[in-house]
Amino acid sequence: MKQTKSIVLVSLLLALLLCLTACFGSTYDAWKDAIYKEDATVGDGATAVRVEVCAQDKTVAITLKTDEATLGAALLAENLITGEEGPYGLYVKTVNGILADYDTDHTYWALYIDGEYALTGVDTTPIEAGKVYRLSKDKG
Repeated sequence: MKQTKSIVLVSLLLALLLCLTACFGSTYDAWKDAIYKEDATVGDGATAVRVEVCAQDKTVAITLKTDEATLGAALLAENLITGEEGPYGLYVKTVNGILADYDTDHTYWALYIDGEYALTGVDTTPIEAGKVYRLSKDKG
């Protein structure tokens, strides 16, 4: 009887160890679904801006050449973002193929312009030559 209890206890401990290893040993790679994994240039418009995509301690710089008036329209035209319309405009869900899902893991896409947190949404932010726009997958 004592030997059976010991076997059961050891089996349970091994199962627990296996579960902990599976949960904490693997990491999610947000960049596996990315369209651009390295710096790139897209579009053929007259105005060029730098769009930085930041997720999991990695940044890819995309030079976006566009004739669109707003950042959102330019990114949508090049299939660099997807989202859904909400009460405050376009709610960006994916950038460069990378998903941010607040309902699942409390991540969202934050917009920065020249290093400052943007006070406008992506669909109302005007394109200005020479500006650096950063879309960062942040956790709230």
